[in-house]
Amino acid sequence: MKSNPVATYLSEHFGLSTDNVTLKPIGNGHINTTMLLKSEENALVVQKLNTDVFPNPKHLVENARLIEQHLSEKHDNGEYSLEIIRHVPTIESDFLVECDQGVWRALEFIGGSYSEDVVATISQAQTAANAFGQFALALQDFQAEQLHHVIPDFHNLAMRFDAFKRVINKDPVNRVALCQDDIEFCLAQQSLVDELKQLEGNIPLRPCHNDTKINNMLFCTQSDDAKAVIDLDTCMPGYWLFDFGDMVRTFCSPEQEDSTNLSNVRVREEIFAAIVKGYVEPLQDVITDAEKESFWLGTKVMTFMIGLRFLTDFIDGDNYFATKHANHNLERARNQFALYRDILEKEHTLKAILEINKG
Repeated sequence: MKSNPVATYLSEHFGLSTDNVTLKPIGNGHINTTMLLKSEENALVVQKLNTDVFPNPKHLVENARLIEQHLSEKHDNGEYSLEIIRHVPTIESDFLVECDQGVWRALEFIGGSYSEDVVATISQAQTAANAFGQFALALQDFQAEQLHHVIPDFHNLAMRFDAFKRVINKDPVNRVALCQDDIEFCLAQQSLVDELKQLEGNIPLRPCHNDTKINNMLFCTQSDDAKAVIDLDTCMPGYWLFDFGDMVRTFCSPEQEDSTNLSNVRVREEIFAAIVKGYVEPLQDVITDAEKESFWLGTKVMTFMIGLRFLTDFIDGDNYFATKHANHNLERARNQFALYRDILEKEHTLKAILEINKG
């Protein structure tokens, strides 16, 4: 069998045997291309980084390695029990390799694990939320300002609205007419920007994961316990409300985020309660009352904002998120707006759950 030249090249640089080496896609991330590089003796996760999204890959790696080192110290002191995903250096002691017209990095492969794209049970939700809570707790004494802003204004809703309006005005691929109702719905949600602004100075800046999707937490194959928090690419200074809100966004619906079965896109209250319980439990000695109160706003903002970003990318011609067909981003946007509407309809119930778990 003829060997894959990219697999051979990466194997040579990252110290794997080139005999019978394979390179196969894993995961379903929107941004980077993630592959499993496997030789007869070893396996690594390798990624071709999207340098349009991450124009400075060196900063991305520096952020992740700072966090790896901090978590390792916590682990050695018995203060962090999860496994830590670590960067693997090349034989030249570098962490980035240019290959196949792109920039690649390698990460340790964590075996005996699995991930989920949709939460199936309450215990799954609570386990995953607790893992993200443990991750946040381990980093609460880490200086957030050390981290590079690898994607400036990542969770800046005001900036996202500005970008949205610019794209609407340009209408570069004549798609505005296809989603006029969606556009008007988005423009009617701008009060969220003011709600966020009112929080400024009232909650502490934290080192945040910023992408707490259910599939960024690995479960143990044998026990179904939490095994590792992964994908540290967007770890930047931020607020815990965003990490909490992204868990709600990706855990609570029984449908995947690009499902077109919108009648079934909804918040499962029992899953929401499991997220609150799981996430807050590790943080109860360090979280402020203002941060707990901000979780409701995080629930609304994160679900709406990713929908806004999907719609912006659709109108702009699909330049950011990887798509599988022409209307993929529009379908994703409408899915998120359906979930956001359900969140608003269930405000009383969801706020009551947050109150119950405040103590």
